[in-house]
This record gives sequence, C-alpha cells and structure tokens, in this order.
Amino acid sequence: MTEPVENVAADARSKLRKLELDVTRRLDGLLHGDHKGLVPGHGSELGETRRYQPGDDIRRIDWNVTARLPEAYIRQTIAERELESWVVVDSAPRLGYGSGRREKRDLALAAAASVGFLTQRDGNRLGAVLTGPRGEKVIAPRGSRKHLLHVLHQVGSARTDEGAGVTDLSTTLARLGSIAKRRGLIAVISDFRVQPGWEAAMGVLARRHDVIACELVDPLELELPNVGLLPVVDPGTGVVVEVPTHKAKVRDAYAAAARERRARLNAHFRRHGIDHIEMRTDHDWLDDVVRFVAQRKHRLLSTAGRRR
Repeated sequence: MTEPVENVAADARSKLRKLELDVTRRLDGLLHGDHKGLVPGHGSELGETRRYQPGDDIRRIDWNVTARLPEAYIRQTIAERELESWVVVDSAPRLGYGSGRREKRDLALAAAASVGFLTQRDGNRLGAVLTGPRGEKVIAPRGSRKHLLHVLHQVGSARTDEGAGVTDLSTTLARLGSIAKRRGLIAVISDFRVQPGWEAAMGVLARRHDVIACELVDPLELELPNVGLLPVVDPGTGVVVEVPTHKAKVRDAYAAAARERRARLNAHFRRHGIDHIEMRTDHDWLDDVVRFVAQRKHRLLSTAGRRR
C-alpha cells in the first residue's frame, strides 16, 4: 500500500530539519566572522583602518598609514555580499548504491545541504542543477530559507532508479557557465563516473568561479573483498557481471586501477585550483565536512593575508 503523501512530506521535512541542525551545530565553532567556512576570505573591498590590537593578523597591517603615525594600523576589508552559489547534483541511477552506512544519494543530499546552510545569510542566493541520464533540471538562484529547503527537497526526491546511461556532466557544466554570469561558488556533487570531457568543462568554470568538487565514494570502488564469485549489477543498464574476487590478481588489478583513477582525479583538481572533498558511504559525512571546512577556511584566510 502506498504511503500517504502527507506522511512522505512530513518525513522529508523532518529529514531536512535534522540535516540543518547537524550542519550548524557541528560547525558552529568554525562559522565565526564575516564569512563562513565555504565563503572566500575576509573580502576584497577596502574599508576603514583601525589601530593594531594584539592577536590581529600582521599581514593586514597598512604600512602606508602606519608609516605616518606612531602606532601600527591595519586595513579592514568589507566582505562581499550577495554571494551566488550553485550546486550541481548528479542524480544518475548508480547513486542509489552504497555498501556502507548509507547510499551515495544520501551523501549527495548531505553535501547539498552543507553548501546551502553554510552559505545561507542575508542577500545570498542558491541555485541548483540536477543532472542525470534523463536530462537536467535547473532551479534558479534565490535567497530565502524557504527556497533553500525547496532545493534540498528536489535533491532528496530526485529519482536515481530510472533511466539507463551515464551523466553528461560536461554539457551540464558548460551550460551552467553560460547561466552563472556572476562570480560565485559552485559545488559539483558526483562520483565523477560520468561521460568523459567533464574535466575541461570544470576547468573552465574554475577560471571564473570558486569550484568545489564533492566526490561520493564507496569503499567497494577502491578495493574488492575476497567473497568468491561476486555478481555485480550495473544500476543503469541492469547488466550483470560476475567478478572472481577469490583471485588475488583480480583484486590487485582492481585496486591498482582504482588508485590510478584517484591519482588522475586529484591531479585534475589541483591543476585547476579546485577544492576537493571526499565523502564516503562508510564514514560519518559530518566529520568529512568539518575537516574540509576547517582546512578550506584556514587556506582562504592565509591566501587573503598574503595578498594584502
């Protein structure tokens, strides 16, 4: 018997509320200041000066002003407002898989929620593109909390069990480049097991936008256990392949191919200055997000300090 629509809606609201509480509570200590952990730096627009106080970053000292006065002064900056953020979410059938605590599609929702709640404040806007073998769905950026919850509901309710084929992420990213005219933050959420060509498209986006790659990983994609003859089903096509995991050569070749693929991914992200967070189905995704936000915030603050 089909579950009543009102019960499904209530469950979805409860799930989103829990995600919001999880993100904000666990990251509360990292979200102080004009900018939150996913948002670039202190800001680039120059503001007023004030006297240097113990604990201030010495890299923010305004030497032109300090040279004319008996005390050191620092130059404050005005944080950019109205950040426009986008989440690109892969909703292909393979995201319905997970051998750990959860499925990849659960991680996709968690990643989108993290970006949404961490960048939400007055004036900021969030847009989304849901992409998969069946095409794309674009949600125009808006700034209200109601809109953010709508975006997350769409991500959480996206069907990952229909349609054969793989995601054409390169076309999606190219199209987003023509839509997102204003420089902002773009989070691409996928396992990146998609049609080739997306690397170049993401590199082009990274020239203008601050791009974060949220990679969804399952441990069985990294190495195979010795469980004998393992039937593996392609969720997109339904094709079944039997893998002889009892053979050490097969397991070693599989692990080597996985390491090579990861090395290529990491090299691509580094080459284009793309921040990379790995979210695993067998990990606490909040731990992954907390660690990423802390490292990113430290790097952004250090970079902003060196530029001044």
